[in-house]
Amino acid sequence: MKTWKTNWEESKQHYLDWWQHKGCVVTMWEHFQQGVTPHAPIAAPAPAADWNQRWFDPAWRSAELDHYVAHSSLKADMIPVANTQLGPGSLAAILGGRLEGGPDTIWIHPADAVGEEIRFDPENEAYKLHKALLKACKERAQGNYYVGMPDLMEGLDVLAAIRGTDNVLLDTMINPELLDAQLQQVNDIYFKVYDELYDIVREDDGMAFCYFSIWGPGRVSKLQSDISIMISEEDYRRFVQPYIRQQCQKLDYTLYHLDGVGAIRHLDALLEIEELDAIQWTPGVGEPQGGDKKWYDLYRRIKAGGKSIEANWITLDELEPLLDNVGAEGMLLSMDFHHEAEVDKALKIVERYR
Repeated sequence: MKTWKTNWEESKQHYLDWWQHKGCVVTMWEHFQQGVTPHAPIAAPAPAADWNQRWFDPAWRSAELDHYVAHSSLKADMIPVANTQLGPGSLAAILGGRLEGGPDTIWIHPADAVGEEIRFDPENEAYKLHKALLKACKERAQGNYYVGMPDLMEGLDVLAAIRGTDNVLLDTMINPELLDAQLQQVNDIYFKVYDELYDIVREDDGMAFCYFSIWGPGRVSKLQSDISIMISEEDYRRFVQPYIRQQCQKLDYTLYHLDGVGAIRHLDALLEIEELDAIQWTPGVGEPQGGDKKWYDLYRRIKAGGKSIEANWITLDELEPLLDNVGAEGMLLSMDFHHEAEVDKALKIVERYR
């Protein structure tokens, strides 16, 4: 695949090494545009008429993303990718949740009625929207960038989105057998949906995932269970670990999104999943970001467990101390970049550790 990113072959090797816990990746959450020379003279579409057009009109959004990537910095290991997300955990919308656009995000409201069996309707409007958006973006991309896989999510988080968090948490105690059955149904549907969307977004050399800036030469996904901060370690091993393990066994490259200090107690259960490749750390509200020394021991523990790491929102001042204390091997450094001069400074630091 020939993209607008001139050093893509080098960056792909960095990602391949990182998945094998050997390499170091320098990237950022999405992209910045300030001071960037455009890769192509692509004009922005007219402003969206409303939030529905902003998020849910494939023609408008694909045009906006085409302009966005064309004007974004792709230095270091930043992935040339269009972010096609339709809300956090958009599998919930495919299973009956209601989409609502807002200024900077998409909300997914619970389904009107959910029976004991979680069913997949291939004619669901949100599912058709997912496919239409990906196809529109793929047509515009013309191989210049990847069309990212949306953030489908899975497991307890999807059930909480369509059934309500309280109902799902109560079922861990009063109806665990039903919850197990629904979790398996969600996983089975996840694989059906993922495979069909993968066939749209994949390129001859792999695919990119919208969130957390990850690429791989096969089926790639970010996995999570944010609701796990509300359950015990025992319940995590029953209601989360088996279904995450299924995904890791079926997918080729997997990154688990560990969200919040309260979720650290589940790290041992995650490290028990041999097929899981990497763990991303999000400290949560009120905590220092991923480059802070507070998290060095956590990173060492993850590395000792045989997983690669993604650390987020690292500043230039934090970069060298982080690498001195944790090492560069198996580190995806998601930086807090604002212009290309900062990228150049970061690369000079990292090269001393490669």
